[in-house]
Amino acid sequence: MPDNQESSSPDFERCQISDGEGWEKLSVDRILDHPYIRIEEITYRTPARKDPVNWTVARRKSAVAVAPMLEDGRFLLIQQERYPIQRTIREFPAGQIDDIENKEACETILSTVHSELAEETGYQLAPGGDIRPLGYYFSSQGYSDEHVYLFLARPVIPTDKGPSLDGGESILGCHALTAEELRDEIAANRIVDANTLALYARLCACGIIS
Repeated sequence: MPDNQESSSPDFERCQISDGEGWEKLSVDRILDHPYIRIEEITYRTPARKDPVNWTVARRKSAVAVAPMLEDGRFLLIQQERYPIQRTIREFPAGQIDDIENKEACETILSTVHSELAEETGYQLAPGGDIRPLGYYFSSQGYSDEHVYLFLARPVIPTDKGPSLDGGESILGCHALTAEELRDEIAANRIVDANTLALYARLCACGIIS
């Protein structure tokens, strides 16, 4: 977490995926185990079905996505090469939570927000600024348990270091868009990633942008 951020963190709703209320995992067969994804064949008992059901589930780390807002109200988006879709797209900064042991702790989640913001954009929360939680969503609930925590960071200012990327990332730049420009990019289908679309929906639903 940057030096100008306090270590304390507000409480907010975390995602819990567990047995209960008629749900029960009866068996789990691990098919693939990889640092970024684990594939399991699971037999479930569900509240609505009479007989157990088998399902293939992709286990993924939980993640964060953040909408950084400048003092003038514009939003920062990164321009990044995305290998699976073979495109370079604009999107809000995001990243997985690597601290598996404490992945659902508020401080761990917020620390990931600060680090992803600084690493991918070269910006950080300004002194006196605030990180606002905007809930979470499931990115591919039909086959994966991955969930992404959404945040607004405002206002943000440049860091002294600039972006600090690892060897696998390919971020080509950072762009500031007004709320109207962001809406137009989404309407024109030029912004197409789930994190940015979900964040935009939450920003609108919470009355932050109209």
